[in-house]
Amino acid sequence: MLTGTYNLWLVSASLLVAMLASYTALDMAGRVTATRGRTGNAWLAGGSVAMGIGIWSMHFVGMLAFSLPIPMVYDPVITLLSLLIAIASSAFALWMVCHKDLSWPRLCVGALLMGAGVCSMHYTGMAAMQMMPPIHYIPSLFLLSCVIAVAASGAALWIAFRLRNRKEHTRALRAGAAVVMGIAIAGMHYTGMAAAQFQVNGSCRMSAHGITGEGLAPAILVFALAVLSIALITSVLDARLEMRTELLASSLAHANNELQFLSLHDSLTKLPNRGLLDDRLEQETQRAKREKNNFAVFFLDLDAFRQINDAFGRSVGDQLLVESAIRMQAVIRAHDTLAHVSGDEFALVAGAGDPADAASLAEKLLVTLREPMEIEGNDCRISASIGIALYDGRECERQELLKNAETAMFRAKELGRDGYCFFESSMNEDVHEQLSLLHDLRQAQDRNELVLYYQPKLDARSGEVVGAEALLRWNHPSRGLVSPDQFIPLAERTGLIISIGRWVLHEACRQISQWRALGFKDWSIAVNLSAQQFNHPGLVEMVGGTLARHALDAGCLTLEITESTAMRDVDASMVILERLTDMGVHISIDDFGTGYSSLLYLKRLPAKELKIDRGFVRDLVNDKEDAAIIAAIVALGHSLNLEIVAEGVETVEQKQFLIRLGCTSLQGYLLGRPMPAAQFLEEITEERSVKALAS
Repeated sequence: MLTGTYNLWLVSASLLVAMLASYTALDMAGRVTATRGRTGNAWLAGGSVAMGIGIWSMHFVGMLAFSLPIPMVYDPVITLLSLLIAIASSAFALWMVCHKDLSWPRLCVGALLMGAGVCSMHYTGMAAMQMMPPIHYIPSLFLLSCVIAVAASGAALWIAFRLRNRKEHTRALRAGAAVVMGIAIAGMHYTGMAAAQFQVNGSCRMSAHGITGEGLAPAILVFALAVLSIALITSVLDARLEMRTELLASSLAHANNELQFLSLHDSLTKLPNRGLLDDRLEQETQRAKREKNNFAVFFLDLDAFRQINDAFGRSVGDQLLVESAIRMQAVIRAHDTLAHVSGDEFALVAGAGDPADAASLAEKLLVTLREPMEIEGNDCRISASIGIALYDGRECERQELLKNAETAMFRAKELGRDGYCFFESSMNEDVHEQLSLLHDLRQAQDRNELVLYYQPKLDARSGEVVGAEALLRWNHPSRGLVSPDQFIPLAERTGLIISIGRWVLHEACRQISQWRALGFKDWSIAVNLSAQQFNHPGLVEMVGGTLARHALDAGCLTLEITESTAMRDVDASMVILERLTDMGVHISIDDFGTGYSSLLYLKRLPAKELKIDRGFVRDLVNDKEDAAIIAAIVALGHSLNLEIVAEGVETVEQKQFLIRLGCTSLQGYLLGRPMPAAQFLEEITEERSVKALAS
């Protein structure tokens, strides 16, 4: 037998090519799996060629590394056939690992077929030597090489399948697997080479027309490395491009989802907005019709929110809305829809079998909103007014339900706030009237329809006019003179009272300035402040600016606040009242006796006078209890060094009784009705002239 030798450098080079081919195969498996359609087929074809060339190059360089004492020549057709077998085996391997699953039976069959292909490539390549006599193979080593080929193929398929979708440590794992696979492939090749036996008198029949091995190994190595490198670089670049594309697509999808969320949700509270509420309301209506169920629509308005927002700033107001939303979400059920409609208004669509269920849920909402909220160091306390409209199966538009709930909410406010009210059909007429009135009220100030009437205030002992109380009237173009009782509550609910109150103070100060310029220097003017005005953070500055604008002494201005307003938050009221009194403005506690005063706090208030409510004066002559109450109020006022003003004096008996009790000043129709400024001055001047003639 001829004894051959190996070139160790070429053996090492063939081993490296085997490892690189294995790494390329693993990488191609990942690319084929990650793509579909024509792109996937292109990667399968390209990967098969690159992988096949790599494996074949390892085999052919391994053959070139083997030297015999005779010239070595290779049949080009058979050699090309071995290359095609390598490419076909590679294509089969990549096709196998791109399946969704790789069961053990399929893996075994695939290992046998691919092992057969690798063995065919190797022994076809050996046949290209065209030895005469033919090469003899040692059966045991031949079988061992086939077993190694099948085992290596099975291992390669399993590793490639497992690593194809790995995201973490992919490169390191593929490199380690490629080393194992490369050694296995080289082991099969060199085991097969060891099985070959060459006769002593053997020779190559293709010596004249075949491919000689001289200088061929470096060319094949360069070619194989180039093909494998190009395949790997292309794969890496494509993977990065795909990753960036996926990242961009993910970012676009996230942005699209975010935009879709923002278009349907409130940006502050993250609750559904009115658009999504309409959709949910429509769905609930259809479901209720289909399943013969009932549900309820709640409309909530946060009481005193505007005051808190004005007093502590918008940041606190925003956080108050967020906290309120969180609290309400904790109360409602998962399938209910709570939406932020606008400002301090929320709407809720909730399942409710009957009015009792809706009332129970409304009560829970009220209870949770009453709990104090600590926001940026401020103790915020709010309540809510809730309107409820029940869907009972009859045909109605979803907007009608929401409108009915809002109508009921306004009624809840009128009934004192911090409560709930169910919608009744009779409310619609009132609401339409209110909406019409509100529309006109918003334009009344710009159209100069607001006017002040003045009711004289008389000294109880002398009967002389000591000033007047400014009373707001609305001279509506079609309704005529509108009473404050009709539009002031509406102005307070909508916040218009702030701008209207500013106009009233300015006009009253302008008028008293004019009267004092005419010689009535001892007169004063009284102006009523609503609760919203009193709690407005710019009140003190506004009063000071108005007095300065009309060059008035602060002592000629009396600001009247109700007892309940003063006592709502005594500490805060004390700060505001002290700032006003330090300025020189007089403070009057209006409607005294109708609230729930604490004498402990009352004595601390820097007020100048108490004003007895007309309700006590009306029946004091015939009602001993009213007379006793007035007597107690007068005695209390005197003990606190306060002046006592009684309003609603309409009879001589009332006047005389109040004078006897010791009231300081009197107001009422008996002494003078509210009248325009010109008429007020005319009547006072005329009365003084009559008194002068009589004396």
